Amino acid sequence: MTIPLREDVAYILLKKIHEGDNQPGKHEVAFTAADFAGRQVTETDLMGHLDYLNQKQYIDAEFTGNAYANQEDTTNLVNPKEFDFRIANSYDPSDGLAPHLIKFKSARLTEKGQRLLEKMEENPPAALKEGPVVPIATKDMPFLEKVMFRGELEDIFDARDISEVVFRTMRDMMTNEAADRVTSELHEPVEPTEDKALQNEIADLWQDTNPIVHFLSRIRPPLIIKADTFLFRIRQEAGLPQGVEPEMAIKAVFSATKDELSEERVQEIAGFLPDKIRELWEQA
Repeated sequence: MTIPLREDVAYILLKKIHEGDNQPGKHEVAFTAADFAGRQVTETDLMGHLDYLNQKQYIDAEFTGNAYANQEDTTNLVNPKEFDFRIANSYDPSDGLAPHLIKFKSARLTEKGQRLLEKMEENPPAALKEGPVVPIATKDMPFLEKVMFRGELEDIFDARDISEVVFRTMRDMMTNEAADRVTSELHEPVEPTEDKALQNEIADLWQDTNPIVHFLSRIRPPLIIKADTFLFRIRQEAGLPQGVEPEMAIKAVFSATKDELSEERVQEIAGFLPDKIRELWEQA
């Protein structure tokens, strides 16, 4: 069972764990329903997020059990005495997180998790203010931070370089007229910063910051690029960090880009993409 990652929940978890990081090593962390007031978070959601953050090395935690189990599974899998872990027995999916204490033995933020929390604190998820009706908590985050978080990247410059190569490959399949219509909708800054290397609009990345590449893309006809070739170009040209697959990077860029576009542009771009890449676009 897949549990969609919610950035507002991840932010709360990271922040709560960080509160005890003044202690040496890992420390006990406890959560109650009050920590997630108005979030509509179930135990399954909570365990899934903790498991995800631990697997991706944002946190270093000691806990056990099936993170995606239902209540019947959980009571059989978790031994409270051995693992100092308690699950509310009155779990009801319709009620959200039960009010009982939920804790795991010990945890700490890793350096990777600390960097992520710092970036999220600079631009807290909008859902924290607007409540669970906001379907995408990162909607108001800067473009490159969305790419970085959703692509599990640690460097914002990686997010920029990957975005530009994905954009370049997309644009190579499109007519100039279609590409220009996309440009007209991408005038938000990629990142609010004083770093001149990042002082661009999303449109600048879309059109390509390399003037020669930009010129060549304007004078040649649209290319026919198969899905495997699309993936190959991202793998070869985007400088993907170790452990980041092309599909993950592409979906991160796609998702952040779709946040900026009208439904008309989203559908128009889909028409230029080859089979498997179109599926990634639709899933993002």
